[in-house]
Amino acid sequence: MVSSSIKRNSSLAHEYFIAKKIFLKETEGKKVSRPIVRISMISIALAIVVNLLTIAVVIGFQKEVREKITGFSSHSYIMINGEGSIYESEPIRKDQAFYESLKSNPNIDFVHPVAFKPVLLQSEKRKGTIKTAAGKDSAVVRQDVQGAVLKGVDSTFDWRFFKEYLIKGKLPMVNTEQISNEILISQKLATDLDFKIGDSVRSYFAKNTSVMRYFTVAGIYHTGLAEFDKKMVVGDLRQVQLLNDWGIQASIEVLDTLSNGYVALKANVQGGNGVYDYDWGKGYGSVHGIKICPSFDTTFRLIVRDYMPIGSYQTKQKIQPDTAYISIKVIGDGRTACTFPMDDFGNLKRNFSDKSGLNFSLKTTEKEVFFKSKPGKGSADKYIGGFEINFKDWEKIDADVAELQEELIFKNTEHGELVQVTSIKENQEEIFLWLDFLDINVLIILVLMVLIGIINVGAALLVLILVKTQFIGMMKAMGSVNWQIRKIFLCQAFFIIGKGMIWGNVIGIGICFLQAKFGILSLNPEVYYLDKVPIDITWWHILLLNIATLIICLVAMVGPSALISRVNPTKAIKFQ
Repeated sequence: MVSSSIKRNSSLAHEYFIAKKIFLKETEGKKVSRPIVRISMISIALAIVVNLLTIAVVIGFQKEVREKITGFSSHSYIMINGEGSIYESEPIRKDQAFYESLKSNPNIDFVHPVAFKPVLLQSEKRKGTIKTAAGKDSAVVRQDVQGAVLKGVDSTFDWRFFKEYLIKGKLPMVNTEQISNEILISQKLATDLDFKIGDSVRSYFAKNTSVMRYFTVAGIYHTGLAEFDKKMVVGDLRQVQLLNDWGIQASIEVLDTLSNGYVALKANVQGGNGVYDYDWGKGYGSVHGIKICPSFDTTFRLIVRDYMPIGSYQTKQKIQPDTAYISIKVIGDGRTACTFPMDDFGNLKRNFSDKSGLNFSLKTTEKEVFFKSKPGKGSADKYIGGFEINFKDWEKIDADVAELQEELIFKNTEHGELVQVTSIKENQEEIFLWLDFLDINVLIILVLMVLIGIINVGAALLVLILVKTQFIGMMKAMGSVNWQIRKIFLCQAFFIIGKGMIWGNVIGIGICFLQAKFGILSLNPEVYYLDKVPIDITWWHILLLNIATLIICLVAMVGPSALISRVNPTKAIKFQ
């Protein structure tokens, strides 16, 4: 009856039914087959657990590190063409035509100007103790110094990243009319230097000489990306522009001595490269001062620009000039000589009208001359370090950067500048090469774990075939062909694999959930960039992993099941 049924209908339903009965029923050979079957299930479960965790951790690690690095910088960076890094590039004009076009680009999430300046942060003096060679405690006063980079941003900056990781205080105010002294520092810097919200931070910058500035801690952030946390400080872009001596600032200075009965006016210029052109009203030239004996009310205007020597890649048109004024008012007989009195030190005796030092008068018996100086606003605000750009789709970043490069590089801007467009993968090349290398590790682990599962399930299938040799002989005697019997044992392999996969998914997903929720497993951020093991996995990853594992294992079982074709029915029925 069984034989006729099998002959009439060879669909998989019959093989599945028989395999299920055999698998669930306690039959002979149980003591032999049970251990190997359990080992096979455990190996499959272990393979699923390890592979799930491997995929979840590596994808999570790559994603979190990538997002945090991007948060500290950007997907792409536009700066002056040169060999310097983004932290040491030459200044570029802020008022670029491409800046406005980039803001309206549908592929771009945001674009904003930034500038960088290395800084040394110094802690306040702290009392402590150290162990002497004799083993005694000795009181000491410590003052620690930590190197960092001050990143200057303006009101267009996207604060979403730092807002997410802000743990104390508030974000710096960089949209005020006055230049802001507020800064955002990391928890690591705050801990190392013992800073709290509202503390004044003594900061040193390298210019022609060391320059000290005081900043106020407005907020403290913590991303867990120690490599960047320990060096990134965020503040007002205008501070960095001034500290970098970008652009120039001009003023007109009245010298302290008379020159043959004349008052000497001199151009006082700060910033730039030290090579200046001066325009006192008759065009640019090299004359940096003039002599006057004021006889009537007048105003002198001075325009100063710096430039690079002939042959440089920069041009005079690139430099933004600055303008200063000095107003002169004469009371009395202006035609008289300028024999202004001198003080005990041989300097002009000035009568200051306020505390600024810019407004004063010089007086003789015949006349009094009032000087009112108005320094230039400076052109530092016209220059930045570069433009940070974030695209909307990370997967298209290479194509988007290539498109920008094609549009901008090898073409002079309206200010005569050559720019270069770099990708975050170039700016942080070592980190991204390391992240890409993790994909190879994942592939190796996946292959090894699946191979272990295949070997164990294959061994279990062979044991089942040997244990069921008499059953195989009976099935052949009743007319079943080899492939029908092989399908019965393949179904049994499916049960073993399936049960192992169910347990593997339960355990693997459970571990992923616990780690994602509670962050049980921690990391050394100095080595791994993160302070806890990241988890990121989707149902698509789980589904694809399970389908691939099931198919690969079942296909691999076709080979061992071929042993059935070598079973002789006559001998098998007699086999005990």
